[in-house]
Amino acid sequence: MTAEVKAATAATPPLTERQEARRRRILHASAQLASRGGFDAVQMREVAEAAGVALGTLYRYFPSKIHLLVATMQDQLQHLHGTLRKHPPSGEGSAERVAETLMRAFRALQREPHLADAMVRALTFADRSVSPEVDTVSRQTTAIILDAMGLDRPTPEQLSAVRVIEHTWHSALITWLSGRASIAQVKIDIETVCKLIDLTAPPQG
Repeated sequence: MTAEVKAATAATPPLTERQEARRRRILHASAQLASRGGFDAVQMREVAEAAGVALGTLYRYFPSKIHLLVATMQDQLQHLHGTLRKHPPSGEGSAERVAETLMRAFRALQREPHLADAMVRALTFADRSVSPEVDTVSRQTTAIILDAMGLDRPTPEQLSAVRVIEHTWHSALITWLSGRASIAQVKIDIETVCKLIDLTAPPQG
């Protein structure tokens, strides 16, 4: 876990067990509705009913549908991160491992295209009020990439490369979801941008 992720975690008051269970039900309901019907299917009243919470309670956790779907993406990435830690990438070099990791993440989203579309649209529509949630998604993505690189203390140059890789991955999702890129093209783009990792590696010796 990077220092940024630790700081963000420490700044957020922990939920009680009951609150966390309620939040998980809400995120599960959001993901289920999005999986079936995409962005438009996620209506706050229907999410509240599916999660078994009052509508007012839902709004206290998530002020808007955009907040909810961005949090849903963070939750999906967190679950993916746990899976990747149990079954890490097998590539020899950092670039190869990151490319493998991001393609595994991409294929996980590919299995739920309506959910992927809903979450990516929410990220695209997010304004400044959703900045904390968007930042959490970015930190989670960064942590996934750094884990694949095997780095605890990346250099500024490596962090810059990671940001470019994140931007490319996000853009690849958008172009694939809009039908403007094939899976093969996405794979080429991801593998290409991951080569930046080798260019920013500190000299040996």
